[in-house]
Amino acid sequence: MQEELITIGELATRTRLSLKALRLYGDRGLLPPARVDPRTGFRRYGPAQVERARRIVLLRATGMSLTRIVEVLDSSGEKPVRLLTSYWREQESVHVARRAAVGYAREVLTGRSPTMYEVSERDVPEQKVLFIQRHVTAADLPGFLADSSELLFSHLRQAKACLSGPLFAVYHGLVSKDSDGPVEICAPTQSPDVEPAGHIGVRIEPAHREAYTALTKQHEGYSAMAAAHDAVGVWLAEHGYAVSASHREVYYPNWATAEPGEHVADVAIPFRPGPISDLGKVNR
Repeated sequence: MQEELITIGELATRTRLSLKALRLYGDRGLLPPARVDPRTGFRRYGPAQVERARRIVLLRATGMSLTRIVEVLDSSGEKPVRLLTSYWREQESVHVARRAAVGYAREVLTGRSPTMYEVSERDVPEQKVLFIQRHVTAADLPGFLADSSELLFSHLRQAKACLSGPLFAVYHGLVSKDSDGPVEICAPTQSPDVEPAGHIGVRIEPAHREAYTALTKQHEGYSAMAAAHDAVGVWLAEHGYAVSASHREVYYPNWATAEPGEHVADVAIPFRPGPISDLGKVNR
């Protein structure tokens, strides 16, 4: 027996979704109708679309993006639950990072000297690095970090070379919802055979001294990172040091697998003794 199809209006009534949302989901491939009349363009939906719409509503209530909802709903077996669990862990991590940033901002707004971040100094030797540079906002930053890292790793493999230290990002300008850097993702290597290719450049990173603060996995989110950049900059100003190069973040190999309390990254700023430089205004 052929299943009974319903109109988009009836689907809206059953799901409480607006006609605008249903059309948007259909156009995005998230909720395609069971049938579209080739002459009138009228959309018809079956029981499968009603159930799918119900699941979209539930997942949107968690704050999940439409792109990720497609991935969840188009998966099978236990994968949808794993994807949802992974998404929620990310959201909890973001919440923890924002809570740390709020605590830091509260100290700043009350006029107290922030104490949340312990800042140290170290010397960094000259090193050869492969790099990819792009203008990105905060929303695009995670994808750029992941994609660029994979391209750099692939280039190293093709050259039969390897990393000589952890990946790091150089922030030549502020990265936020409104500001787009630019940002360089850098892979250090000692191989003399690695050459530029496509969007991948090669340069020598000068030796320098830098101030840095170590971050754990639970504080690796954007908000906590932004507070850490500010804290290191304040430390430099208080010690009378001049910023000598752009801010950076160092990412250690355990970044993706670490427990909440494990050290996964550093926020660092190269400096030299002397008057405060205008470069000190450049941060994440």
